[in-house]
Amino acid sequence: MKRLEGKTALVTGASRGIGKSIAMMLASEGAKVAVNYASNDAAAKDVKAEIDKLGGDCLLLKANLGDARAARSMVKQAAEHYGHLDILVNNAGITKDSLLPRMTDEQWVDVIQVNLNGCFFCTSAAIPFMTKQGYGRIVNISSMNGQIAAMGQANYSASKGGMIAFTRTAATELARYGITVNTVAPGYTETDMFAAVPPAIQAQIKSRIPLARFAHPEEIAKAVIFLVADGDYITGEQINVNGGAYEV
Repeated sequence: MKRLEGKTALVTGASRGIGKSIAMMLASEGAKVAVNYASNDAAAKDVKAEIDKLGGDCLLLKANLGDARAARSMVKQAAEHYGHLDILVNNAGITKDSLLPRMTDEQWVDVIQVNLNGCFFCTSAAIPFMTKQGYGRIVNISSMNGQIAAMGQANYSASKGGMIAFTRTAATELARYGITVNTVAPGYTETDMFAAVPPAIQAQIKSRIPLARFAHPEEIAKAVIFLVADGDYITGEQINVNGGAYEV
């Protein structure tokens, strides 16, 4: 029997990159997976097709997680479609980089709204379903850049650092209901988002990572699977998947 047979999961921002890998791995372990995405219909359909090939069950849910009503409605739809919701992975995130003297209010607000507020909207919507069944596994995908200084990413770093703090408090408050809440903090990972970084800067970053390479999305997904499948006595914790890099 697969480790997550009979479980249902919702992964936000799962049409590509880390989110896609998490959704695929959850499905391969037997979970029914709701895949949230913001805009790329074609990419989302590709994820569903891949999960279908595995013999899995995938529900596509398009929603802007920066919109509180849309985010909460999306979570409710996933839970009602499957009859219960066991796993929530808050992965959705955007970047709008700029040095602080030039960062606009819009750049700041947009990133905080999706990355941090979206995490709250989805978590708060999932809590009633999880408390009712006395079981839940919530994993928030933060970032190494929520732990260290990241030039040009004051908004992104604040959002990801906020997720780490949010996780600790949520874990403390929800433990009594059988809900664990943990964080996975990836380092630099080979995704479409990171591909936009100029090659020269990528080379500088890589030279300062002890394992001398960037992470693969599947390596982040493995940490998530560990927490939701085997981490019954782990809550309020943070797993760093960054190749040993802390001062890049």
